[in-house]
Amino acid sequence: MTSPDPTPSAEDSGGVDILTFGCRLNTYESEVMRGHAAMLDDVIIVNTCAVTGEAERQARQAIRRAHRERPGARIVVTGCAAQIDPDRWAAIPGVSRVLGNEDKLKPESWSAKALTEGHAVSDIMAAKETAAHLVTDFAGRTRAFVQVQQGCDHRCTFCIIPFGRGPSRSVPVGAVVDQVRALVTAGYREVVLTGVDITSWGGDLPGTPRLGQLCRRLLALVPELERLRLSSVDPVEIDEDIWRLLENEERFMPYLHLSLQAGSDMILKRMKRRHLVADAAAVIDRARAIRPEIGIGADLIAGFPTEDEALFEETLSFLEQAALPYLHVFPYSARPDTPAARMPAIPVVERKARAARIRAIGATTASAYYRSLLGRDLKVLMETPESGHSAEFAPVRLATDRSEAGRIEILRATAVDEGGLVAEIV
Repeated sequence: MTSPDPTPSAEDSGGVDILTFGCRLNTYESEVMRGHAAMLDDVIIVNTCAVTGEAERQARQAIRRAHRERPGARIVVTGCAAQIDPDRWAAIPGVSRVLGNEDKLKPESWSAKALTEGHAVSDIMAAKETAAHLVTDFAGRTRAFVQVQQGCDHRCTFCIIPFGRGPSRSVPVGAVVDQVRALVTAGYREVVLTGVDITSWGGDLPGTPRLGQLCRRLLALVPELERLRLSSVDPVEIDEDIWRLLENEERFMPYLHLSLQAGSDMILKRMKRRHLVADAAAVIDRARAIRPEIGIGADLIAGFPTEDEALFEETLSFLEQAALPYLHVFPYSARPDTPAARMPAIPVVERKARAARIRAIGATTASAYYRSLLGRDLKVLMETPESGHSAEFAPVRLATDRSEAGRIEILRATAVDEGGLVAEIV
């Protein structure tokens, strides 16, 4: 899960503006829609997220603001929240059309005629495959996202996303290779593989290949690709090819982001997760044994129903021991019709307080991790002339020097501040 951008805007560009909320997959799909809708004029696309109630609230607020500021624009609402409850979004003043997650990626949905034909929300649970899309530009970004997988077959008790994304389906290897080649040709140095549950990639393809095999073939078939990174992975589905790449392939970034959610076995069972705390700890230990400098992150939910103080302390204790530098923390948000929404709830104020306590641990471990990188020469993809992220995904800014966005610079970390590492060009 990725939190929504709290400040998207729809400035009047005279063409198509896109407000994207939520995950990297939504970012990728927004670029697909941008290409399909390029010939339209005065259209605002709102690509919603349904992970939390806050993500939905922000999207509704953005729609109302866009309609107020640009009353003549046609507003098209799509994404997971729109897929799950299209009538609710269609009723918001100013909304011209609601598109489902399958429909939004079809070129025919973005003709001038189609915009006059009303809402289009297909049955996402009937989806059988994921079409490949050739995207060669990510507006304002120096790393590119490539969708390799869509949907999810698991049913975690807190999660509504399978009902917005449908069953798991994989993009074939050849289509992924073509997409990555096109991006490299367009000048991108780093590609991030993304999806809803990317470690399930290949389960519906002939021979049931695994994600690591896809990564290995990508790096072999696109030797010009300089950096390959994974988005969030399930701890129990990291296959042996991924471990071998971490150990032996410099172009495979030393970074893992785990879909962890809790550090208590009881809470993990009630979430219907497929791993236990020991499984996550084993992954972390193995990763650090292979690449001691590896950056490791985790998604976490604070205040899950039934989580008493003792169970929450188990999560805190695990996080203190694991010392993960990148914690992505959500206060639990009840999603309609999910099993967790029927469990005894923790008060909202307590959920927020627990999220703050987890984030405090994250800030401490991040600072310690950054200090461990001091004096090292880091390969940093510059996102602005002054800042970027290292291979380990540590945020780095230049103290006095300047580079240019899109370059990979060798920077020596010289100090730590509240934003990450301070460095100089070697």
